[in-house]
This record gives sequence, structure tokens and C-alpha cells, in this order.
Amino acid sequence: MGMYHRHGVQSTAAIAGHPLHHMLVAFPIAFLIGAFGTDIAFTLTQDPFWAQGAYWLLIAGIVTAVVAAIPGMVDFVTIDRVRNLWISWAHMAVNLTVVALALVNVGVRLYNPIGGLQEWGIWLSGAQTALLLFSGWLGGEMSYRYGIGAIRDYSLKAEQFHVEIDRPDVAAAYGRRTGTDNAQSR
Repeated sequence: MGMYHRHGVQSTAAIAGHPLHHMLVAFPIAFLIGAFGTDIAFTLTQDPFWAQGAYWLLIAGIVTAVVAAIPGMVDFVTIDRVRNLWISWAHMAVNLTVVALALVNVGVRLYNPIGGLQEWGIWLSGAQTALLLFSGWLGGEMSYRYGIGAIRDYSLKAEQFHVEIDRPDVAAAYGRRTGTDNAQSR
């Protein structure tokens, strides 16, 4: 089960406290939005390279989406707070819709990447991209508003990387001299 903190809940699918789902979602997002970009490039240039590239980006996006979904589903199943948020359900539903659209998108291009792109492919890629932007917003809300997997560490140890060195209270806690201490010793 996810460990609750004052400011959120820790992911159960994590390495050294870093949630895996957060790390992995960048890949399907890049691949699937990249497919839309290559569809646009094909439309502008009529170069078959772009149509073939979009086809392979869609496949990479589907595979990496499944990989990213595994730790997301682990958190969904093991953390009550996640299942109790409507936003989690919406995030999951939108992502499943995106993967379904990507599968259809691959299907229409299967035997003819150019023909499939020109018929429905570019519209499916555009819909995927719009849904991914919405899903990303939902995921950001879960992480930063509801504290799912994004725990702010308020300890002095963590603060040493996030504060100015001239703060005497933090510097003293780590045995460092501040700029004011150095000026006084001259």
C-alpha cells in the first residue's frame, strides 16, 4: 500500500521513492504526439518516409503505453486514495481511449500507411493528441494537486538542494559558512 504523508501518498510502484508511472509516460506521449507530427509532415511534403515513420511511432506508442500503464495500474489497485478520486478514473478512461484509437490508427494503415493516413489516420492522430493533452492535465492534477506519487520533502536534507546557500539557518545546519559569515571573517 502507498505510504501516506502529510502532503500526499507515495507511489507503490516506485524505485527509491520515484514513481515509475511518472517516469514512463513520457515515452508513449512522445511517440503518439510524434505520430501526429509526422502525419502533418507527410501532408505538407507528400514524402512517404513520414507516413511510414508515423506508422512505427504509433506502434512504439502503443507498446510503451502498455508498459507505462502497468505501474499506473499497480498504484490504482493498491492505493485507496487513487481509486476514490474521480480524476483517476477519468485519467484511466482517457488513456484507454487513446490506446484504442492508436490501435485503430495502426489498423487503418496496416497494409497502406499512406492511404490509411490520408483517409482516417491524420484525424485519429489528431484526436489522440488532443486526448493525450487532456489526460496529461488530469495526471498533473493527480500528482500536484492531490499529491499522488509526488511527495514534497520538507526535510533540511532535501532543502540543501533547493535553497540559496546564503540562508544562515540552512547553512549552519550543514556546517557551511554563508556569504555574510565569510564577509565578517575578512
